[in-house]
Amino acid sequence: MVPHFTQASLRTEPFPHAPVPGILTPALADRVLAWLRDEAPWKLRVESFYQQHEICLEEAALPPSLSCLSSNEFISAAEDGLARLFGETHGLVLANASAHRLSGGQTIKIHNDFIGDEESHRLLIQVNAGWKLEHGGLLMLFAGSDPSDLRDVYIPVHGSGFAFEISECSHHAVSSTVAGERFTLVYTFRRGSSRGQK
Repeated sequence: MVPHFTQASLRTEPFPHAPVPGILTPALADRVLAWLRDEAPWKLRVESFYQQHEICLEEAALPPSLSCLSSNEFISAAEDGLARLFGETHGLVLANASAHRLSGGQTIKIHNDFIGDEESHRLLIQVNAGWKLEHGGLLMLFAGSDPSDLRDVYIPVHGSGFAFEISECSHHAVSSTVAGERFTLVYTFRRGSSRGQK
């Protein structure tokens, strides 16, 4: 089981990004959601612009049915799919993989994720069955660091993906979670030529 990029569409404004519908099969998305909701070993993380629970997927004891999430096949498919999508001729290399949970009014304020060459692209995979607009937790894209610069909004649709190029211009945020728990798999990559060059 690997991520699917067949329905991905690259957009350049307000920064290079790509919605990826159907990146996971419905069955796999359901299994991931069940584990994240009922069994995953969450740890609270508090930073200046957000508060959320997190898991490192590379260190977590994934159940056998979800071992694919950190497998070489899955990661390689993500690296190759994103490299083709964003025209990265030298390829991409996984930097880290994690899962995030937002609940109870938690929000992520406007930021750009830019820390230099250590990270260049991020892939978000949403696992939120039945999520609706009124639940909050909306991914918002901005043309700058001011809230008035809002350009687009995405609902975290179950089994969908969202990829973007990290830069000083990749301003985004997540609105407050009003109802339920919002779960996301987060794969971060850097520019490189092979997985062995981490």
